[in-house]
Amino acid sequence: MLQRAKSNWRIGAAVFAGKILGTFIVIAAMVTITGLIATKANAAETYTAHETTLINTANTIWTLVAAFLVFGMQAGFVMLEAGFARKKETVNVLMECLFDTCLCGILFWAVGYAFMFSEGNGFIGYHWFFLAGAPATYLTTGIPVVAHWLFQYAFADTCSTIVSGAMIGRTSFRGDILYSIGITGFIYPIIGHWAWGPGGFLANLGFWDFAGSTVVHTIGGVASLAGAIVLGPRLGRVFRRDDKEKGGLPPAHNLTIAAVGAFILWFGWYGFNPGSTLSAIDMQGIGRVATNTTLAACAGGFAAMYLALWFGPTKKKFDVGFTVNGVLGGLVAITCPCYWVDPIGAIALGAIAGLVVFAGTYLLEYLRIDDPVGAVPVHGLCGIWGTWSLGLFAAGKYGVTGPTGPDDSKPLTGLFYGGGFDLLKTQLIGNLTIVAATFAVSFVMMWAIRKLPHPWNLRVEEHGELGKGGLDVFEHGAPAYSEDEDEINLDSLLEGGAVKSSLTA
Repeated sequence: MLQRAKSNWRIGAAVFAGKILGTFIVIAAMVTITGLIATKANAAETYTAHETTLINTANTIWTLVAAFLVFGMQAGFVMLEAGFARKKETVNVLMECLFDTCLCGILFWAVGYAFMFSEGNGFIGYHWFFLAGAPATYLTTGIPVVAHWLFQYAFADTCSTIVSGAMIGRTSFRGDILYSIGITGFIYPIIGHWAWGPGGFLANLGFWDFAGSTVVHTIGGVASLAGAIVLGPRLGRVFRRDDKEKGGLPPAHNLTIAAVGAFILWFGWYGFNPGSTLSAIDMQGIGRVATNTTLAACAGGFAAMYLALWFGPTKKKFDVGFTVNGVLGGLVAITCPCYWVDPIGAIALGAIAGLVVFAGTYLLEYLRIDDPVGAVPVHGLCGIWGTWSLGLFAAGKYGVTGPTGPDDSKPLTGLFYGGGFDLLKTQLIGNLTIVAATFAVSFVMMWAIRKLPHPWNLRVEEHGELGKGGLDVFEHGAPAYSEDEDEINLDSLLEGGAVKSSLTA
């Protein structure tokens, strides 16, 4: 046994060493390439075909690594949502996130990517369905279309997963299938084309959203709001305005996995934001974005924690739930302006995001809207704030990123840095246009699904929501934790009379 343990340790050490060595080789190669490009750029020379290939290779590696990080955020979403949900909703959360990820992959390959990123008009793309007829590389990035598709698929999957968070505990699984098709296949890519697609009318207007405070998070958060309103609250949910003592969100069933999920999401954001440069050559831009992302998250967490301490319902206690959502709110808010603000601006807008999370949570409570994980204040409201904040905090130093480095000849400048109201006005117009369109279309879709007969109705049957084992047993046939199985099986026997009959015999 000891010999086997030593052998396993050696094998594990060798594998780990090989991975570390491979990582250093990739980093060394990218440093060499970026050093070459920096030298050439300083000399204002053109690139040879071989140098261009090296540039595109480095950028593709960087984009794929970022895509893997963003995809890994799904583990964070699963843990965060399951942790904040009630115990009997855990399996349902896991299944919804798994299903959304699989569905998004197929739909974004078939139609979503075409609607969002292919050539078309200002409102929709209409080429490259099933990636057929797509060019080898995406526009002027030099990155293969298939690599760009993977990166953008991870973003689309994030938007889809956001929506389920506000609808936990009362959504039928078949209803989830229907609304997920609508959001992933049509709402997200078509509306996203307006800001990110070639020729999108908001992009032509001068609207900026570097990594998706509006395109990913606002769309996801506003669609969540529409779903939560149409569904109504979970049965038995008591709001604080109706009962100050007993009202409020039901306690999270596992804050440990919720907090771990938040850290996984934070880690994935280092692919989400820096990866949106699509350029390993833009070294200063990548570093600036990563630093701003970190500082905004820290400021958001601090702000929400102290607001909950001073004004929250936990009576002068440090609240984990508000702190987690404050961190995430800071991350959502910085996602739009991360390339164009300086560290002080990142801290300021992140702290305000913590305030937005705190106030938004109480606003939903007052309006009697049931949002179990805080998807609307974190993604919807902080996405809106982050998009607007660019018009205030853009530092007037940075322009646009590119495959061979940044072009700072036309920097974005916000109101607080002497840029006037023009950028802020454009950000307001672009963001509110997407908010209005997303809410209107999502509400109509959710309402239509709500009118369908069971089991395709958006809301699960009452006995499915209230029964022993909740949605986990009703929809998926199993509880999340093995210790619950005997209790549920015994209850089923008692309800069926089997135990009573055996005792009588």
